[in-house]
Amino acid sequence: MRFPAEPFSASRSRRRFLTTTSLAAAAVWASRAEGRVLANPSFSADPFVLGVASGEPTPDGVVLWTRLAQKPLEADGGMPEEAVEVSWEIADDEAFTKGIRRGTVTATPDWAHTVHVEVDGLAPARWYFYRFACGAATSPTGRTRTAPASDRPAERLAFGMASCQNWEEGLYTAYGQMAEDDLDLILHLGDYIYEHPARDKKPRRHGPPTDSLAGFRARHALYKTDPLLQAAHAACPWVVTWDDHEVENDYAGVFPALQGSTPEGLLERRAWGYRAYWEHLPLRVANLPNGPSMKLYRGLGWGSLAEFAILDTRQYRTDQPCGNGIKAPCGEELRAEATLTGPEQEAWLLGRIHDSGARWNFVAQQVMMARIDRASGPPEAYSMDQWPGYERQRRRVLEAIAARPEANGIVLAGDIHSHWANDLVIDFDGGPPRVVAAEIVGTSISSGGNGTAAPPSQEAILAENPVVRFHSQQRGYVRVGVTPEAVHADFEVVDFVDRPGGTVSTAASFRIENGRPGLVPG
Repeated sequence: MRFPAEPFSASRSRRRFLTTTSLAAAAVWASRAEGRVLANPSFSADPFVLGVASGEPTPDGVVLWTRLAQKPLEADGGMPEEAVEVSWEIADDEAFTKGIRRGTVTATPDWAHTVHVEVDGLAPARWYFYRFACGAATSPTGRTRTAPASDRPAERLAFGMASCQNWEEGLYTAYGQMAEDDLDLILHLGDYIYEHPARDKKPRRHGPPTDSLAGFRARHALYKTDPLLQAAHAACPWVVTWDDHEVENDYAGVFPALQGSTPEGLLERRAWGYRAYWEHLPLRVANLPNGPSMKLYRGLGWGSLAEFAILDTRQYRTDQPCGNGIKAPCGEELRAEATLTGPEQEAWLLGRIHDSGARWNFVAQQVMMARIDRASGPPEAYSMDQWPGYERQRRRVLEAIAARPEANGIVLAGDIHSHWANDLVIDFDGGPPRVVAAEIVGTSISSGGNGTAAPPSQEAILAENPVVRFHSQQRGYVRVGVTPEAVHADFEVVDFVDRPGGTVSTAASFRIENGRPGLVPG
């Protein structure tokens, strides 16, 4: 992965430092750590306090994750400076009497004693149980599954959509329900952590600042201590992608958004944030960060039923137009070179849309694609941080989806801390508006606090935007069921998140039928 070109990159010396550091760390990860490896360490506290997770399911394998940390909020997790040996096992049954695979892996201090095991040789479309052990300590048991074989039809897929889980602004009540929903998969579409400093008068409080790699590690560890988040991770495999708060609010590629920030400083924060992100989530070694670069966009198949294109709309984007924010169009949003994904990722996405043979094709990414007028009257105003700020690329993606109606394109998004069910239309080619796809936008897990089912702006938004079929600013998630005949989306909401005891209910349901791209209530 190449570093951004001057003049917006770090200095050559900084680039050499980050590259050398990253490659050296990658070498440590890729090979067994040199020097002393503790085969049977003793611990004064539970080293598996951050739980377990799995992700990246394929027809024959999955990634298993954990991190050893006796004192997770300390810079080194309370772990020794030596590498330690960790054993793992995966079985057909929760009692582990029908073992399938087992092995050992070395967890090194260079990578915060994290463990990423890429298990292969498993049977397709099967549930498994897994756990880790180190010394006399044994981890909680996790449940995971493989995807169906790529050439076989699958009768169903159930997945949850989550995003935006600001620790300070509320409890993770939604994850408690997701852990009980019998989901095959959870998609996390960004803002897994928030980089903000600690603030008073909030339901919970952030710890040390994210002004170093140690700070980002501690922030991830803090979030991972939540028992409901741990339960959701242990219930099924996750597929994750980031948005902005994993590094810095509203950053765009190498362009910082905070006053006083510099491109060089942003690249340093990206290196810290990307590394801590990889360390704390069930990602493959192929996604290993290289300084301030990390290839995160990738595909996921679910038999012949569904394909997912998982995008990264932060790392490669050009700067937001028109001064960012919700603004009236200024002409900059039509720049030919404006891009959310970068040209390489866009070509990859358009190729997947063109070539896919799956019944349903999901574009799983961060920001809303529908062009939503957020003003209550003239002039029109759109969010320049979303796809309308990059209008020419938005049109290219919609045209690619429209060219293959049999591929049943559906866009998934998060970011905006509210539920939206949108019809995606082509209305820029001189003809009458044509619905070419549906967009499902999930609200936040906790960001924004309790929220409201009927915000004051709702009536105006619905009146100004006939493509919007549903809108709510409550917290929650989206539960999606997929069959060959239809996709069904339940917009789940939590009545409050500022204290324990919140309940989850379904605010609205929609379906998308095979061959009919629009949303249908029910």
